[in-house]
Amino acid sequence: MSDFDLGRIDADLASSLTQGLDDVESLLRRSLESDYPFVTEASRHLVDAGGKRFRPLLVLLASHFGDPTSRGVMPAAAVVELTHLATLYHDDVMDEAELRRGAPSANARWDNTVAILTGDFLFSRASELLADLGPDAVRIQAQTFGRLVVGQIQETLGPADGDDPVEHYLRVVADKTGSLIATSGRFGAMMSGASDDIIEVMTTYGELIGVAFQLADDVLDVSSDSQDSGKTPGTDLREGVRTLPVLHALASVDPSDAELQDLLRSDLSDDTRHARALELLRASEAMTRSRADLQRHADAARESLKPLPAGPARASLESLCDAVISRVG
Repeated sequence: MSDFDLGRIDADLASSLTQGLDDVESLLRRSLESDYPFVTEASRHLVDAGGKRFRPLLVLLASHFGDPTSRGVMPAAAVVELTHLATLYHDDVMDEAELRRGAPSANARWDNTVAILTGDFLFSRASELLADLGPDAVRIQAQTFGRLVVGQIQETLGPADGDDPVEHYLRVVADKTGSLIATSGRFGAMMSGASDDIIEVMTTYGELIGVAFQLADDVLDVSSDSQDSGKTPGTDLREGVRTLPVLHALASVDPSDAELQDLLRSDLSDDTRHARALELLRASEAMTRSRADLQRHADAARESLKPLPAGPARASLESLCDAVISRVG
């Protein structure tokens, strides 16, 4: 089962999800086999490191509004996870990351070239699986990939003159994170033969819960003492990444935030300055505002589920909203 707490889940649904995730894991490993042992090793590097498998889980949950045994459900779950993993290889190169999920990143273990090409290989294997799911699935994946790339470009460029940095950031998160999770919900419902109305609900829910998922990570980077990702607290802060709490702090007009703002605009590679910035940010109103943004997206995700028929699958999707919030305490 995924690392996410789905509450007191129905026993039959729990059994189905557990078996489904095991099957997805097997398919991921088979998909990454190559005639060249090194390619197989590099491609399985992040699969072996584990992960929450949030996107396949959402595919499987959404499939329970139709026929979860339908032929396309399992490949679709593998497609979204392979796509996600491929982006992580590329992200680590751009971020010059040394760790991913508590293990050395591919670029740190080998080099940037290997990491980039391995990410490309994962995209190719996702495309192979996708080709058997029909032209609609191929089009949806292409549109999703377009949003992923545009989100990365927008993040790299930053907000334009006159653009609100927080709103710009939330759009980036919707593209970079929300879009693929939206497609996960969409694929699960679509491949199981669910109605168009349910497909639309699962797409909307996926995007909202996906944004909430990223905002929870932003809060955790500041607030927690340790993280499942293997990153130490304040990693984004040290690297100068302006996540939601930082953007709220920089937008503050409270004179008491002046020291924090000066620190946030400076080089935080120094341990003393980094520790002071983290201390001030944890105690700031910016964290309260960030938690409120997170709650708002989780509440909207829960609200979007209302048109779905009551039952174990819907109850589990509602529990995911609670799980995202509970991650930040």
